[in-house]
Amino acid sequence: MTAAHEIASLLDRLSRLHGTGRRAAGLNPAQASALDYLARANRFSRTPSAVADYLSATRGTVSQTLKSLAAKGLAEEGPGGSDRRSRRYDLTPQGRAVADALDATPPVDLPDRQLEDIRDALRLLVKGMIAARGGRSFGLCRSCRHHRTSAQGAHCALLDVPLQGEETTQICQEHEPGGAENTLADGCDAGGG
Repeated sequence: MTAAHEIASLLDRLSRLHGTGRRAAGLNPAQASALDYLARANRFSRTPSAVADYLSATRGTVSQTLKSLAAKGLAEEGPGGSDRRSRRYDLTPQGRAVADALDATPPVDLPDRQLEDIRDALRLLVKGMIAARGGRSFGLCRSCRHHRTSAQGAHCALLDVPLQGEETTQICQEHEPGGAENTLADGCDAGGG
């Protein structure tokens, strides 16, 4: 078995083990992944198409997944912006609590340094997989070339809107690398592809 084949097999097994732990919350893997994304995405990036791009899933599948989260009382559907046809999903307080509880404990009990090494290796792997598939980076707002900070606060120069509170540390679908922080393509999450 080649190293590449073994990595692929280990990733598949790791994904299944991780998913098993999330099912305890009454969510299937797609629902848990969508819930996790919604908990970490900014208000501009909680649309069905952004979730689909991030999860590398079809829009139809994601639409049904988001509707399931809404039916469970974990998310609520609302207008997505100035286009009345655009939709956005925000977590309810119950959804936020479930998302926070999903990954409240480390997946394994290892020293912090080993966990950081594993994280860094996974970041490289995700970055390579996204690049190979032509996906988008989905980085943190504060690491985007359009992020601005002034005495008035944070601002997105691309959308020409002020950023609220924690949005600078959330995932953005419009992200273009350029700031000081790592992007999620350089970071720990897959998106696009």
